[in-house]
Amino acid sequence: MTNIRRYFTEGQINFLTHITYNRAPLLIDNIDLFWKAYEPTCGITDMNLIAWAILPDHMHMLIEPRSNNLSDLMKRLKQKFSGLYRSQYHLKSGRIWQYRYWDHIIRNQNDLNQHLDYIHYNPVKHGIVNKPHIYVHSSIHKYREFYPDDWGIRERFDFDGDFGE
Repeated sequence: MTNIRRYFTEGQINFLTHITYNRAPLLIDNIDLFWKAYEPTCGITDMNLIAWAILPDHMHMLIEPRSNNLSDLMKRLKQKFSGLYRSQYHLKSGRIWQYRYWDHIIRNQNDLNQHLDYIHYNPVKHGIVNKPHIYVHSSIHKYREFYPDDWGIRERFDFDGDFGE
């Protein structure tokens, strides 16, 4: 196994992609467990969740880990969700997440805007909805003032770059 090095600077915003093991579509059906796992992770650590989209088999997040190591934060979140999931379904073991995750350090305002758009358009990209604003498991509703009601409907977006999918 390779030794991936991740770089963290306090106040740095990061884009993350996490994928379930074998792309099992279990996140939306267990969204309550996800948020139940997020609450204590957020309470224990100092982080700011800027944007998100939770899809059936993966999630995207823009996160600012203020004073904590991003790998530790994500490990706690994924472990807590896995424990809650196993408990809910009376499972003794079994993988829930793929190993590792994709991360990208946001470099400037344009990079931030591109990743915000990618996150909020992702449910349309994957054919879950045809309008980004009707998807309830994303932060697009937090950004109503920046996204008009017809954003992502009239035209198809193609994003240049790698987003970890």
